[in-house]
Amino acid sequence: MISHATFCQIQHEFQNKHQKPAQIARRLNLHKTTVAKWIKLPNYIGRKIVPRRSKLDEFKPLVMRLRKQEGTNAMQIYRLLIGQGYAGSYSILKRFINNERPCFPVNLAGLHARQWMHKIMQCEISTSELQVQLAGKLDSETLARFIHHVRLGALRARNKAVAILAISKGVSMRSVSRFLFVNHGTISKWWWTFQNAGIRGLMEFRRGKPKKSDQVRYKDAIFSILHAPPSAYGLYRSSWRMDDIVQVMRDRDMRISKHCVHRIIQEAGYRFRKAKKVLTSNDPDYRQKLQEITGILHNLKPDEKFFSVDEYGPFAVKLQGGRSLVAPGEFKTVPQRQKSKGSLIMTAALELSENQVTHFYSERKNTDEMLKLLKILIFKYTGQARIYFSWDAASWHASKKLYEKVEEINSSQYRAKHNTPLVKLAPLPSCAQFLNVIESVFSGMARAIIHNSDYQNINDCKTVIDRYFAERNQHFNAHPKRAGNKIWGKELVPPVFNEANNCKDPLYRSGSH
Repeated sequence: MISHATFCQIQHEFQNKHQKPAQIARRLNLHKTTVAKWIKLPNYIGRKIVPRRSKLDEFKPLVMRLRKQEGTNAMQIYRLLIGQGYAGSYSILKRFINNERPCFPVNLAGLHARQWMHKIMQCEISTSELQVQLAGKLDSETLARFIHHVRLGALRARNKAVAILAISKGVSMRSVSRFLFVNHGTISKWWWTFQNAGIRGLMEFRRGKPKKSDQVRYKDAIFSILHAPPSAYGLYRSSWRMDDIVQVMRDRDMRISKHCVHRIIQEAGYRFRKAKKVLTSNDPDYRQKLQEITGILHNLKPDEKFFSVDEYGPFAVKLQGGRSLVAPGEFKTVPQRQKSKGSLIMTAALELSENQVTHFYSERKNTDEMLKLLKILIFKYTGQARIYFSWDAASWHASKKLYEKVEEINSSQYRAKHNTPLVKLAPLPSCAQFLNVIESVFSGMARAIIHNSDYQNINDCKTVIDRYFAERNQHFNAHPKRAGNKIWGKELVPPVFNEANNCKDPLYRSGSH
């Protein structure tokens, strides 16, 4: 006997490819007589299964008659059949009775209970009739509310109402459970709740507390822990473990499970295997530097400005990939090997109080570019009393030449001559790019104008970047309180300094560091 798939293949080979039976037989490893036989048949004929004869066959009519007699069970029927000459086993009889068991209750009381509950759900019993049937069981106000839930309520409320009405009438919980297809324990719980809390306690929707993984205070606490090295909490390890995070949270009287910690980190876009590279600073003075920066920002005066400084790039100007809307069946591809049209490095500073970006393009990353940015900003903000520079621990951010220039700018002679503000440096902890707020702006810019781009040359790319920041600055000039607006920045987090922030996009590969 061949399968239906083999039959279709034989027909295809014979009718479409015009193969001979012998050729088809060799191809499919069949006998040529078999192939010739199935070629002649227009349709596939499966194997005819002849049911096996059972020792119970001749007694089945008698069993069905005995089953209709009230109170007769399978063991009693088995004993009667033995007297009639039945030579089969009890299991054969039991299996047949279970398969032939009707879906509806056999006893008359169960059938009436089902019919009554069905009429309740179909609103075929009037309110006055129900008041008579349930007199002394439910008061008129409770009954009216139950009827309202049956007619207009959601499925869960309707099931609860039907269950309480049926139990009040005297229907067993097991019959109610079978009719509503609801677990017996759930029916019992509903009845207990109604007896102790009334209809209000039964029907009210108990909205539990929000999940810890959705609460902002738990998210901020976990990221503030991850941003510090384990040694800051007395743990002699180089990277965090789930158990360590849970223990530190418990020490803060914030109990949380490992599953919730994993979910918070994952929803932020990170994977725990990268925690050492992305989420953790190994600076031994992390806490001290962090407190200095937060202290500056908390006491920032109107005539003071705080700048987050960094470089974006170098990145190649070529066809870039990214997420985009495509039609069904369409697959966007990016060549792995491309000829670069040039590369760009952008040096920029984000002023946090007004959310303004100052940028220019550099040939390389070094101290000279930082001095250039410093000079631009001190003359752009001449009316300010003091400006702060905050950047990561790159070597050219902490060179002797830079510190000497800052000392020169802060001299009384230089300030009196040029009317420039006092410059203060507030470096970030080492390996703490996640605290550099401008990284969030770079991530938004990359998604908006770099991903899915195909600029023809460097000048085209510069033009779009300039326009992006010009429009962004213009928007935040008009709306100074709407920092981080998605229309302009698409920042992952608001561009404000926060210990729990994750400014750097974990999927953002183009750019600095």
